[in-house]
Amino acid sequence: MPEADTKVTKDFRANQPQSNAGFHIKGSGSYDWGMKYRLGRIFREDGNTVMLAIDHGYFQGPTSGLERIDLDIVPLLPHADALMCTRGILRSVIPPAAGNPVVLRASGGPSILKELSNEQVAVAMDDALRLDVAAVAVQVFVGGEYETQSVANMTKLVDEGMRVGMPVMAVTAVGRELVRDSKYLGLATRMLAELGAQVVKTYYCEEDFGHVTAACPVPIVMAGGKKLPELDALTMAYNAIQGGASGVDMGRNVFQSLHPDAMLTAINAVVHDSATPQEANELLRSLI
Repeated sequence: MPEADTKVTKDFRANQPQSNAGFHIKGSGSYDWGMKYRLGRIFREDGNTVMLAIDHGYFQGPTSGLERIDLDIVPLLPHADALMCTRGILRSVIPPAAGNPVVLRASGGPSILKELSNEQVAVAMDDALRLDVAAVAVQVFVGGEYETQSVANMTKLVDEGMRVGMPVMAVTAVGRELVRDSKYLGLATRMLAELGAQVVKTYYCEEDFGHVTAACPVPIVMAGGKKLPELDALTMAYNAIQGGASGVDMGRNVFQSLHPDAMLTAINAVVHDSATPQEANELLRSLI
């Protein structure tokens, strides 16, 4: 067994962005046309994205704010660069005419009543192609009970995706027993990128988040997590972007807001227009 890396001083050079070799999305300069095309649907020309995550029901049922996706979420779609959802919701309530690129939840199995890390691949690649999605997403439980199985789920999808030009977004799952610090997030995100994920979704940490993004050679999209006060959520998004994230994937901080459309507009201002949290919050208040 190789020894764990215990070196304390590391040189991340977080103030020196990674060169993107002729394409505007981090780490994707050598991908083939189909892969670049799909990633380019998710990330705007500035290299960033605002995703709206509504896939929570795949393991916890009708989440607060997602009871009626047809009534509460569909009106928000014009304000989102991409939509993260399951194929059941996509086929049943998302209008094809909406035109949003879709990041399709492709792993699942256990409910909140069971061990969540015991997931399997839950969507065949040919169905993802049939739905013309822009990427597939898979949960990876680094440090979880079924860590190796969840990594194998991801690498299986990466292999299938490489054959057809389908990007894979690996989502780092942080259980109650794991600390969301830069050491853990750096380990998880780098592992998933090294094993082939084209995009990694992970949580924000206040200390050394720039080290996490600098050490990950593919785009990191920040997960929104639990519902926060609007200014706090906008501040977290701002700090993540300033720290090198290539966008945010927010769910509860949008659809559990009293004014989700205004909140999503404010998030866009932070991610794409470099608005400060205070400026974005003022914009939000002006739209209420």
